[in-house]
Amino acid sequence: MIDNKYTFIKADRKLIKIYFNDILFIKGLGNYVEIFTENKKFIYYKSLKELIDKLPDEFMRVHNSYIINLTNVDSFEDNHLIIKEHKISVAKSYKDCFINSIEKLLL
Repeated sequence: MIDNKYTFIKADRKLIKIYFNDILFIKGLGNYVEIFTENKKFIYYKSLKELIDKLPDEFMRVHNSYIINLTNVDSFEDNHLIIKEHKISVAKSYKDCFINSIEKLLL
């Protein structure tokens, strides 16, 4: 686990600084991932499996193809969560863990 508030990724033949808070979610594409921020997306050569171990605790896997940033979830209903204008399915195998994480944040 990283204690930093940011990381660097290699994309477009350069090193790019990304703040963890800016990451909305990460979508897996085989050996690559798409990292979605509010106004950009980056293609990065890493698998979701490799990435999840290096991300801070607010990131969690909710689907075989998605890692989300819990701090950026706007709503959750009917096995789908909304992050900005993106609708992401929560797989059955990840749902209980996701619900438990959200319940810890309830008032």
